[in-house]
Parts: sequence; C-alpha cells; structure tokens
Amino acid sequence: MKTRNFSVALLAALVSALVLSTTTLVAAQTNGTLEFFVSPQGRDQWSGRLPAPNAAKTDGPLATLERARDVLRDARAASPTNAPGAVIQIRAGTYRIERTLALEAKDGGTTSAPVLWRTYHEEQVHLVGGCKVGDWKPVTDEKILNLLDPAARSHVLQTGLPAQGVTNFGRLMARGFNHAGAPAALELFFQNRPMPLARWPNGEQWAIIKDAPKGPEGGVFTCDSDRLARWTNAPDAWVHGYWTFDWADSHEKIASIDPATHQIATVPPHGAYGYKPGRRFYALNLLEELDAPGEWYLDREKGILYFWPPEPLKEGSTVVSLLETPMVTIKNAANLVLRGMILEASRAQAIQITDSHDCLVAGCTIRNMGTDGVIIRGGARCGVQSCEVSEIGDTGIELTGGDLKTLEPANHFAVNCRIHHQSRWDRTYRPAIAINGVGNRAAHNIIHDGPHNAILMGGNDHMVEYNDISRVCTQTGDAGAVYMGRHLEQRGTVVRYNYFHDIGPTINAAQSDRYTEVMAVYLDDCYCGVTVLGNLFERAGRAIMLGGGRDNTIENNVFVDCNPALHVDQRGKGWAAKSFAPDGDWVMIRNLRSVPFDQPPYSTRYPHLANILEDDPAAAKYNRILRNIRFGKGKWIDWLDGMSEKTVEMTDNWTEGDPGFVNPATGNYRLRADAPVLKTGFNPLPLDQVGPQPD
Repeated sequence: MKTRNFSVALLAALVSALVLSTTTLVAAQTNGTLEFFVSPQGRDQWSGRLPAPNAAKTDGPLATLERARDVLRDARAASPTNAPGAVIQIRAGTYRIERTLALEAKDGGTTSAPVLWRTYHEEQVHLVGGCKVGDWKPVTDEKILNLLDPAARSHVLQTGLPAQGVTNFGRLMARGFNHAGAPAALELFFQNRPMPLARWPNGEQWAIIKDAPKGPEGGVFTCDSDRLARWTNAPDAWVHGYWTFDWADSHEKIASIDPATHQIATVPPHGAYGYKPGRRFYALNLLEELDAPGEWYLDREKGILYFWPPEPLKEGSTVVSLLETPMVTIKNAANLVLRGMILEASRAQAIQITDSHDCLVAGCTIRNMGTDGVIIRGGARCGVQSCEVSEIGDTGIELTGGDLKTLEPANHFAVNCRIHHQSRWDRTYRPAIAINGVGNRAAHNIIHDGPHNAILMGGNDHMVEYNDISRVCTQTGDAGAVYMGRHLEQRGTVVRYNYFHDIGPTINAAQSDRYTEVMAVYLDDCYCGVTVLGNLFERAGRAIMLGGGRDNTIENNVFVDCNPALHVDQRGKGWAAKSFAPDGDWVMIRNLRSVPFDQPPYSTRYPHLANILEDDPAAAKYNRILRNIRFGKGKWIDWLDGMSEKTVEMTDNWTEGDPGFVNPATGNYRLRADAPVLKTGFNPLPLDQVGPQPD
C-alpha cells in the first residue's frame, strides 16, 4: 500500500522539532537528535554514523539492527541531552532476524524527541524470520517416487535442509478453537506466498465424515474413500476440520488408520466438540498427497524438503520460516516508531507491543507470519497505520487495552490498513482485527478474504468506522464479519459509516448446513448497548442480528440485497433462559458483577445498566430501529421469540421502493438531492470517506 506524504504527516504529528538528515555524518544533530545507519554492506565494528562505507573501508554503517539498538543506547547514555530523540536509518536489503529485536523503556523517546526506526529514502528493507533455500534437484529415490502420485513424479523437486544450516523444523501440533496460540512449524514460501502443505482433497475442497462409530467423543470417524489406504505408513499425518460446528475448527493428529473400515482415529483430546457425521475435513502433511502445483512436504527425519513448484524456480524464490519468537518486541517503551519495513517469513508474531504508550507501526508490510501480525496489549495510544497485513497464520492486528473497572480508554488504533488472508492456520476467531478492553478504534481499513471474523470485539466504548469489509466469513457459518457476544455490561461500542459487501461463504455450500447464518454485524447471545449507524450493507447475508440483547440502536443504515436486513429475537427468554442463571454456561451474571455496573462511571455512562438485575435482564428491551433503508432483494426483518414492532422502537424506516438513489443499477447508492427518503430525516452516508485516506 502506498502512503502519500506519509513521512511528512507522521513526523509532523509526532515531533515538529525533529530534523531528519541523511547526509550529516555526526551522531549529534542540530536539535540533539541522534542518527545511525544500518546496511547489508555495514559492519557492527563501525560507528554507524555513515550511510555507506567510506573509501578506505574503515568506517560506515552497522550491519545488524541489534547492534544499532545497542550503539544508540550507549550514545544516549553519553549524551548531555536527557534521552535525546533518534533516527535509525535502514538501507535496502534483506536482514535475517535470528532472535527477537527487543526494545525496552530505555529504547523509547518522548513526545518532543521520539525514536524512529525507518527505511532510508524509502528503500526496500526486508526483515526475514527465515532463510532462503536452494539446491533443488529431481527426486531419484525409487521409494519416494513410488509414494508419489504418478502424475506428480516428474514435477516434484527436493533439497536437503541441514546442509543449508536448517536443522530446527518445528513440529505440527493441535491448534484451533479453544487452543492457545503456538508457533507454527517450518513453512515454505515461494515468491512471497505461503505454499500449501500436501493435503487431500486439494485446494479448498473438503472430505466429509460418514460416521462417528464410537460417538462424538470417541475419537474415531469414518470417510467413504479408498484414499485412506495410502496413508497407513505416513509418520506424521494430521486432519483439520470443522468437526461439529462451522464456527469451531481444529487440527488433530492421526493416531491410526484402518483402511478396511475406512476409520481414522486421532490422538486425544479429540476435536472441537467431537466428531459428527456430515461435517467436513481434510488430511494434511502427507507425502503421498503431494500431487498438485504448490504443495510441499518435509521429511523431518532426514531433513529433505519436497516441493512441486507452481512456476519455474529462480534464485532466492524459496524461503523457509525459522524464528519461533516475535521478530520485534516493544515493552514498557514510549514514543517509538517502526516505519516502512517488510517483516516476513517467521513462525510466530511479527511485532508485539506490551505496556507501552504512543508507539506506532507505520507504512510496513507484514506477511507470511506463522501466528499473528501486530499484537498491542496494555498501555495507551499505540497503533498500526497504513500497513498491509496478509497471509497471517492467526490474527492480523490485536488492540487490547483500557481499564474495564474505570472505563479509562486505551485509545489504541488500527487505521488506513489493508488486512487480508489471515487465519491461514486457525480458521475461526482469529480475525483481521481483534479489539478488547476500552476505547480502541479501527478506522479506514480495507479488510477482505478471511475465513471467519473481520473484526472480533469485547469490551466497552470501541469505535469501528469507515472500513471497507468484504469476502469474509468465507468458510464458516453462524458467523459475523463484526462480532460481539455474551455480555450485559460491555456497552458503548459504535459501528458506523462502514461498507459491508459480499459477506458469506465462497466454497461448496452443500458441504455445510449452516452457511445461511452469516451476518455482517452480529450482536450475539444478548450483547447490549451497541450503536450501528450509517453503514451500507450490500449482499451482506443476514446483515444485522440482534441476538437477544438490549439497548441497541440500528439507525440510518442502507441494506441492499440482504436477506433479511435484520434479525431480532429474545433468546434470553426462550432457549437461552438457563444461561441467565447465576451459574449459567454463559456466565452473564458473573461477568456483570465483575465490574461496578451499578456505580459510576457505569451507572452514568449506561443509564439502563444500574438496575438491570431488577429489570428482567433476559428481556430484549430498549432496542431501537430508526430511519433505515431496505432496497432490492430479501426480507426486511425476521422476528422471533415474540418480538415485533410492538417490542422495539420503530421509526421512519423505508422498506419498499426506491428511496432516491442516484443509480442503483450501477451500484451508486448515493442519494439524489430530491430523494424522497430525505424527508424522513435520513442523513446521506459519507461513502467517500470509507477506506484508506491520504495521510
């Protein structure tokens, strides 16, 4: 993603007095700012004060980021200025990150003197958590050739990893729904894209469980295919599936295969919610299934990597991931900026920011991570701006911070980013953006192509605005592009001025019975106190679900070809009534009592909350649906559990006919100046502000 005038705006916002110079050759700058350089042509024995080696090759830039950090620490300690600002300029090239670059309190700056790590003159800088591999040769071992599909034998190449210094292969492990995050095993990347581990069926196809002969928790299922007979001697075969629900997936290790009965037994514990006939899965990490371009397999015992290149190999085009810790950590620091770098090919996280304030990741490309992109936890006012985050194993960006007792906001943010193709490994509840705590913001982002949530939230007073969200929830059901659930006390969040479109599954719907249950905004299981304002929903499935909550406002939205536009129920008085017991399985009352809900600031911020326990907490009260537009195909509202226009405040909703769009046939849903819907008090949507803005 290009960022027009990004450096000018960023530096002006952070420090008006900071003067960057790439030609001054002394560490102390005009205003006390320190400047050092790093380059692949550098040496860690040099001063780092020159952008390139001098003619005599006696001084020049440093070679590593770690040495730059340490030299900066020494220079600042010796400076007469207390903690002067600093710029570390990184020259073009590839820097292998073999251990975490750990930045601490002493590495940060101040509001007037920040510390900036940036690329030199916008040069391309790659921070790589792995290494290039080569020396690819045709497979000649007859035993291996016999295991391969005949059509694949002439295409598959092999290389030995130990001879190239790669000996830690990691290991596959149980992961997914209800599993804690763990580093991925070694992965293969070709031309900056992750390649699929050899699997059956290929691509995005799925096999179907025929039966669970020992019951859901018996750890055994059957598959009506003779393909299983090929895998009986596979040393480390796995299955990945949505074993019972389309919102819970997991990877499970195969313990044994009985080809006579077509049974697969897995290593306990078995699957998310056990195994159920009719559900979908695929098998992976099988040399026997390396039968399609792009697929690969690693013989961990011998260290031999097998690969069917989808295109001719070129020098440096294949990379394997190695680093199992975050590439960069920032802890207890302030006013520290990472700008303009490409971070890639690692088994764990790219960047982790903990208990810090006013730190920024800006203009970076973060891709091909084994777990997460950028994780921000604790502290205040940290953010990710104008970055592209893609091909991430788990969550793209996490913003967690703020005080749930006092409702003090953290004001963390993800702004102007493009986030896509996350959740490569764990397919559910690893969103593009996760937001927790109090007072955090996701704005002006483009989010697309994710198997489950785009934005997953918990907490209070968050803001989700001006985002373009499409092609998410592509593999899952009973899912929401923006999702919140199961809290009475988490209130004050606003979802406004977003464009939701083309939400829902992209794979064979016949392989699941729950794909119709995909929502753009999903207020699940009695979630309360959310305002959904001024959004455009186009082909967005069941656009908004009010799943039994209260104090929610749906106002001034446009729904086009959504079926239905709204779902309203009162599940807390119906099938979910037992969950409102003090020991109910949703722990709703326990969560409510975990904060001072009947005292300020809760009682003043959320007026209906203070006496909720005396006001029938399971009832779906005080919801409002005001001045919305429904247009095109699909129903207006599904009412359930006795809900109706009599139980929800309904005002001036336009549900039939053309409200006055400029040209709906071409997708122009702006309103004409004479649009009849304007007489109802409807406000035109600020569609020109959706998505990234020049910064």
